[in-house]
Amino acid sequence: MKLYKTKNGVIIENDESLFEVQVQDWDNFINDDNLFKTINSLLSSGHGTKKDSLAGSFIVAPVGKQELWACGVTYLRSKVGRQEESKLSGGADFYAKVYEAERPEIFFKATANRIVGPGEKVKIRKDSSWDVPEPELTLVVTSSGKIIGYTIGNDMSSRSIEGENPLYLPQAKTYDACAAIGPCIYITEEPLNSDTMIRLEINRNNTNEFSDKISISQMKRTLQELVGYVFRECSFPYGCLIMTGTGIVPGNDFTLRSGDEIKITIDNIGTLVNTVS
Repeated sequence: MKLYKTKNGVIIENDESLFEVQVQDWDNFINDDNLFKTINSLLSSGHGTKKDSLAGSFIVAPVGKQELWACGVTYLRSKVGRQEESKLSGGADFYAKVYEAERPEIFFKATANRIVGPGEKVKIRKDSSWDVPEPELTLVVTSSGKIIGYTIGNDMSSRSIEGENPLYLPQAKTYDACAAIGPCIYITEEPLNSDTMIRLEINRNNTNEFSDKISISQMKRTLQELVGYVFRECSFPYGCLIMTGTGIVPGNDFTLRSGDEIKITIDNIGTLVNTVS
């Protein structure tokens, strides 16, 4: 089933039917180890108003007080891309080492005020000359560390800044409108199929400038492994969202421009669409 956060509540999509449910506290609602069963119980007990479509619904990013964290260099292509961008600064070896290391690269990405939802505008830094989107499967995790759902994330990245020096990673990754999340949370009790595909499409002036796809089976680390490291010495009273890294990196000759449309699709979840401001 899918869970859409709206300005006034939530919309649940189940078996091709839509139900609008009033939720007083998003953070407590989503921080539920048994969310799949809770939602089924709500629907079976008659809660919710049936809707014909999502048209007219004000859908926002499915995040409240949750922090957004991110993992890097979890796919081989990401390792290669990071090495390419940082070779002149002498930082290329660091990315090769972290790809092979037991400890993954993990960093804080954003709080809710720096995250945009579907249809909203992401930003590129004014002091960056080389910028790309990073399409990522994003985990929705409760305060106990349980994965209860999945969404789509766009980890906007300033490659020129990170390539200048790996220590500039926070500046390359964290700024206003540096991430997009949505359009919904896919709630399931089953692990995602390893053949789940992530697709990226970038359009400029109604012309496709870049497209690629990758299976999450290409991820070097398991999802629970990444969660375990994020939660190792951090607590999350409202749960958190975790981006799991990207396996799609546009070539060195590509950079985003204002007005570009970014479309990220993940099987079973949907499509997240944003434009560059």
